Amino acid sequence: MAKKGKALAREYVWLQCSESGDMNYRTEINVKGGIAEKLKAGFKKYSPRLRKHTLHKIKRK
Repeated sequence: MAKKGKALAREYVWLQCSESGDMNYRTEINVKGGIAEKLKAGFKKYSPRLRKHTLHKIKRK
């Protein structure tokens, strides 16, 4: 259980499809020490609207 009053090292972000612009997934990433380069590059995830795997990039709300 997380302690109250301390800054958390994890943050919720959305994964946005690079082709359709939809935000299909919400995930939690570790932001302590900066975001890794492989996370910035993006993820190959399934896009329900396009019905295929596309590149999804991190989007903060």
